[in-house]
Amino acid sequence: MKNYIGIFSSAFLGGVISLSVVYLMPDKNLSIHPESNGGGLISENVHSTLFNADATTSSYVDLSMAAEETVQEVVHIKVVQEGQEYVQHDPFEYFFRGNTQGRKFKAPDKQGSGSGVIITKDGYIVTNNHVIQGADRIEVVLNNNKSYPAEVIGTDPSTDLALVKVEAEDLKAIAIGNSDDLKLGEWVLAVGNPYNLNSTVTAGIVSAKARSINILQNTNGTPPLEAFIQTDAAVNPGNSGGALVNARGELIGINSAIKSPTGSYSGYSFAVPVNIMKKVVNDIMEYGSVQRAFIGVAIQNISTDLMEKEDLETMSGVFVGNVAENGAANDAGIEAGDVITAVNGVKVKSVAELQSQIGLYKPGDQVEVNVNRAGHEKQFTMKLRNHKGNTELVKAEDKTLASLAADFSDIDKETKEELGLKRGVEVSNIRSGKIMKSGIKEGFIITHVDHQEIDDLEDFNTVIKSKKGGGVLIGGVYPNGMKKYYGLGL
Repeated sequence: MKNYIGIFSSAFLGGVISLSVVYLMPDKNLSIHPESNGGGLISENVHSTLFNADATTSSYVDLSMAAEETVQEVVHIKVVQEGQEYVQHDPFEYFFRGNTQGRKFKAPDKQGSGSGVIITKDGYIVTNNHVIQGADRIEVVLNNNKSYPAEVIGTDPSTDLALVKVEAEDLKAIAIGNSDDLKLGEWVLAVGNPYNLNSTVTAGIVSAKARSINILQNTNGTPPLEAFIQTDAAVNPGNSGGALVNARGELIGINSAIKSPTGSYSGYSFAVPVNIMKKVVNDIMEYGSVQRAFIGVAIQNISTDLMEKEDLETMSGVFVGNVAENGAANDAGIEAGDVITAVNGVKVKSVAELQSQIGLYKPGDQVEVNVNRAGHEKQFTMKLRNHKGNTELVKAEDKTLASLAADFSDIDKETKEELGLKRGVEVSNIRSGKIMKSGIKEGFIITHVDHQEIDDLEDFNTVIKSKKGGGVLIGGVYPNGMKKYYGLGL
């Protein structure tokens, strides 16, 4: 039985399962169509050459043209996670002959697969973050069976998206649509490689929009952005990163998850809206990292009970429970008890819809926010901020640090006193990456790198970035006082 990489992001809310890479199961698919001739940002324009005009004027919708085109724009992504090397000691040799060398072994490589969508002619491809997370080698296979090694350009765990690149020219890129224009009941196609079955197409309808299923997690303090398109098009493990397209053959989503008690399709599938994807990809291309904007409020969906409790005049909007003192909303004049009803003219009726609209902008952008306050409509101009509360753009994370796939933080005074430490950096939220491969567990406090003392997080980042391309010895202690050393390959 084949080993599969644990990139299978399985976070459950009533059985919600990420269509992870074939690590434990094949990955889900996704497809994209670029408007760029190469190297540039994704265009807002859409081509509609695949649209069958008769499809909107009759009860019969012909999806064959969209399907035939899209399978050429969706790729099969194969990933390899190299097996960890370890040393096994023979107790007899160790205790009686003093042989401390032991025998070196290497665990088998783990393999997985998923899908991706070509968005530019010169080889930029979008997929899910969980498809390529922790991979040491990535191979992209086109519909014509040509294959290319791929490089990770950038990732965004908060939306479960990733951008990879192959060295190729004149690829067939997908047309980019507008997910805001989707209507409930509209026909859509899901294209990908479920269970390693290349170029598989399934059809369904849009079942819901701006659906939050709590499958993504906070990453480095950045909250997830979930506003999924829900469809009943059949997708299965291996479809991750594949395309969700409309009847025109335009990309309108990236297939990312299913809701199932078994791990296989049972009626519900979810895709990242293409408008969010465009923002993520453009940010990665232009800035090297995603620029998330925040308004500084605590919000919740409006229910009948909340409406009665807060004496609200409308249920159409998002209730503001609290406003951060130095946040963008507070500076704009928004108050606790307000109901946000629209952003730049786009109505928002749920937390997911509000987050998805704000997610289309970057820190420093100005937006017009409509509010219902005690039955009166008001409009405020708000200047968005980053997670630190200012309008500066966030610098791209160093690739060496990003490959560690874990969060690091300075240890507090209480921990130092309890463990008798003067310094150190705590490891948390370990994902599939180099920290996980090394064997380090959450809660481990790093005190040394190659016998060099680590004072704080800034010190750790500086040392790790200086060690690119080699291996390091990580030393530290667990909260129970156990001291450990780990080999970490960079």
